[in-house]
Amino acid sequence: MTISKEITINDQTIIFETGELAKQAHGSILLKMGDTSLLVTAVGSENASNLGFFPLTVEYREKTYAAGKIPGGYIKREARPSEKEVLSARITDRSLRPLFPDGYMNEVQIFIQVLSVDNEYDADVLGLCAASAALAISDIPWAGPIAGLRVGRVDGEFIANPSYDQREESDIDLIIGASADSIMMVEGEALEVSESDMLAALEFGHNVTKEIVKTIEELVELAGKQKREFEAEPMNAELVERVRSEATEKIIEHLKITGKEERKKAFNEFKTEYIASLEEDFPESESTISAIIHDIQKEHTRAMILKESRRLDGRDMDDIRSIECKTGILPRTHGSSLFTRGQTQALGIVTLGTKVDEQRVDALEGEFFKSYMLHYNFPPFCVGEARPLRGVSRREIGHGNLAERALKPIIPSEGLFPYTIRIVSEVLESNGSSSMASVCAGSLALMDAGVPVKAPVAGIAMGLIKDEDDYKILTDILGDEDHLGDMDFKVAGTKDGITAFQMDIKVRGISREIMEVALEKAKIARFAILEVMNTSLPESRETMSKYAPRIVTINIKPDQIGSVIGPGGKVIRDIVDRTGAKIDIEDDGTVKIASTEPQAAKMAVAIIEGLTATPEAGTIYKGKVKKITNFGAFVEILPGKEGLLHISEIDTQRVNKVEDILSVGQEIEVKLMRVDDSGKMNLSRKALLQPES
Repeated sequence: MTISKEITINDQTIIFETGELAKQAHGSILLKMGDTSLLVTAVGSENASNLGFFPLTVEYREKTYAAGKIPGGYIKREARPSEKEVLSARITDRSLRPLFPDGYMNEVQIFIQVLSVDNEYDADVLGLCAASAALAISDIPWAGPIAGLRVGRVDGEFIANPSYDQREESDIDLIIGASADSIMMVEGEALEVSESDMLAALEFGHNVTKEIVKTIEELVELAGKQKREFEAEPMNAELVERVRSEATEKIIEHLKITGKEERKKAFNEFKTEYIASLEEDFPESESTISAIIHDIQKEHTRAMILKESRRLDGRDMDDIRSIECKTGILPRTHGSSLFTRGQTQALGIVTLGTKVDEQRVDALEGEFFKSYMLHYNFPPFCVGEARPLRGVSRREIGHGNLAERALKPIIPSEGLFPYTIRIVSEVLESNGSSSMASVCAGSLALMDAGVPVKAPVAGIAMGLIKDEDDYKILTDILGDEDHLGDMDFKVAGTKDGITAFQMDIKVRGISREIMEVALEKAKIARFAILEVMNTSLPESRETMSKYAPRIVTINIKPDQIGSVIGPGGKVIRDIVDRTGAKIDIEDDGTVKIASTEPQAAKMAVAIIEGLTATPEAGTIYKGKVKKITNFGAFVEILPGKEGLLHISEIDTQRVNKVEDILSVGQEIEVKLMRVDDSGKMNLSRKALLQPES
């Protein structure tokens, strides 16, 4: 029997259905909105894993048949997930994860499948809503439901779940995951909006998500299963007491070591020796002892911050680590920078390309091209580890996308700067917020490359330690403060406003007050970082690297495109071969010529202008004799354009035979006397030989 509940958001009815599809899953939801349909399932293992962490997996997959398409490429089936699918899965994962019980180690898999799309609305937040509903009606222990919502703002008015067209006009693109009580996750970008506008958008979005949560709760009342009972397996009380009595003082001593590497080394040496000392009394308890030590470390780190206002590296709550900026450090790249903040370091590299370097994206909503992209690399050595490299991770895709969105509002328009721009952030060291370091490094590298950016962008990560009503907000968090804390709130922007933001929390929501304080402190920190960056490079360089391509743009009439391309592309290939320049022609007649050699670009421009020039009567041309007849010669005055030089117009003297004066291939100057209605051209050499009256 099918059970359903529905709610209307932004004039669109969202329907949650269960009971008909995928009935062997522990929770199954068919979500429909217009012509968009998603099937989301939740399955949880009955037994705990021994992986040492909670194995939650969220998969978001877009089926190409959903848009009436067949996959491109050689293999005609869906393969590895696209960046869009990875980012959508992360949105759901980060929202759901904090609400599972502490100590829950049973494997849980959420599978979101997009079965049909209407190409008007993005399905990512719908996937989050359906995943929440699937978990909520299942027997899997989970403290939901929550809901996902996208918030836009057009002409000062907030819009819930805006369409693609509305998002094009919006100055905010915000995604939130929230329960009825508080916000769990924030993700988005903006066109330099204020902190107060951001808070207003969050409040608007949260109010709408409350209604969606209510709808899911009504569905649970009708179709929900009894939740499995779960209690975390208690640790050996004797072992816990012994470790706490023997190790706590030593752990506190290690927390006073302010250097990350020194603290880590000393702590690991103590931990190894101590676990070995308990082997005889508590055999095969290494993982349990490690967990107890971790709990003690976490408790006292948090207490040190909350009660003593002292951080692991000795800083005050609002202090930013020392910052150093360098630019132009890689001579052959088009732009480069090195941004170091404490023990986090990002190398930013900019490469400028042409139209042919754009990334083609084949998405469900249609094919489009990206002329700006940012890629983030996080190699194992940046945290002092040796691990196999297994391709780009979901984390790298997520962090790269955040940094890309942070810099997108300052990228110049194609009309102002007709280049394809690729930024790569190579994380060389990491001890907290390498994504925000990538924003700073990317901004400086753009300016070093001579890209006329609107303004520099900086980013900062804020942390939170919370115990009941007591809390401390930390500016520029360390890796351990992120790991042991309750929030990672990244904010990037210019001096005029926020451009990107991302928040993940480990507690069950945070209040508006905390958000407001965190945003204000982030603003102060952002301004301080921008000040340091500006001392290194205050504005974009006036000239680009000599190794970067120079792009010259000219315009021809659309009906002249064929003349430049030629049959089968013969003409344009010849121009490229002769000049070495890259040439791109758009349907509207815009021609972009790119070359690192200025002379090559000038030569290509001259050839194209010659091919497309319109012959004008009264103009003198240097032409080439192409054919001789008994009544005159045909002379090519422009590429592909020939006129008749009548025998009577060859010389001031009578010419009996054309061959007496001219030969095929000879170059001569002629004057265009007349162009008739049919386009035939009459030329004269005689007019240039006789003196003007």
